[in-house]
Amino acid sequence: MATVTVTELAATLDQFQAQMSEISHRIQALEKGKASANGAAAVAVLPAAAPLVLTEPAAAAITEEELLAISAAIGAYLGVRAHIRQIRLVSTSAWAQQGRVSIQASHRLQG
Repeated sequence: MATVTVTELAATLDQFQAQMSEISHRIQALEKGKASANGAAAVAVLPAAAPLVLTEPAAAAITEEELLAISAAIGAYLGVRAHIRQIRLVSTSAWAQQGRVSIQASHRLQG
């Protein structure tokens, strides 16, 4: 197994943070476009945009180091070596919705 220096790790972390920032900007742009479009325009825009998200460029963005980190995390969680067959981005607002529900539920209503 290759030894990784602190500077190499810092450089990899900087690259990862830059990628995450780029992804955040893309998500914000997609959400703004979805929120500002009416129903008919949204139907016309989504089929053209959907293949871009699900095609090869998304898979090519994952480096070997990131794949190893994901594999190590899965192995640590399961306790056994796992073989990764596919990694894909699933866009859903379920986590955000659940977060809002828990925050709103924690507030005491006065009546």
